Amino acid sequence: MYHPTVARLTYRGLLGRRRAMLLLALPLLLLIIVSAVRALAGQDDNTTANLLQGFALSAMVPLIGVIAGTGAIGPEIDDGAIVYLLAKPIKRSTIVATKLLVAIGVSVAFCAIPTLVAGFVLNGNGQHLAVAFAVAAAVASVAYSAIFLMLGVLTRHAVVVGLVYALVWEGVIGNVVPGARTLSVQQWSLSIAQRLSVDSAVTADVSLTTGVVLLVLVTAAATWFAARKLRTLKLAGEE
Repeated sequence: MYHPTVARLTYRGLLGRRRAMLLLALPLLLLIIVSAVRALAGQDDNTTANLLQGFALSAMVPLIGVIAGTGAIGPEIDDGAIVYLLAKPIKRSTIVATKLLVAIGVSVAFCAIPTLVAGFVLNGNGQHLAVAFAVAAAVASVAYSAIFLMLGVLTRHAVVVGLVYALVWEGVIGNVVPGARTLSVQQWSLSIAQRLSVDSAVTADVSLTTGVVLLVLVTAAATWFAARKLRTLKLAGEE
């Protein structure tokens, strides 16, 4: 289920100069913000929880997921380069699995690590907040990568659809509308952060069991559907 050549090509595409700058922008902004907050407000657990949830988990993680998930396969489909890959004797499920693993690796590196560092800058991992939110960011990155990879296979407008989902659903509706919160990847991963931390400032609208089950189901379903959809793509010579 993992093909080294596909992985190498995907890494090269994701970490090109343009995408690398986009991937670095949000973590850099997070670190600038937390450094300023720490200098102005000092160490505070509630501020740490609010900032890591409000910016890192609800904005940075889904946006990086859009870049990594759609970028792992979308551009190849858009410019037709995917036909050369599909013409090789490689199972299409292997292509999807490999690209998903690469997208997950990139997302986790650019989300979980900066979140961990930001937590230590803000309060030195007091109440285990830095570790809790870093783990939540890593888990959310897995689900987002699968969702946005699926979108990359389904539509040529995956980036636009992904941005709308990340900014409107996860960033706004998922934080404001009570019923919608239970259908938010952010809330599912937040249930893990709540379990790992020892601070009442971290609250989730779903239980840990529900959050974990939904994260697994959504990740598996998105991966399966992406592989199924890729199998239906026809090469130019087959049409």
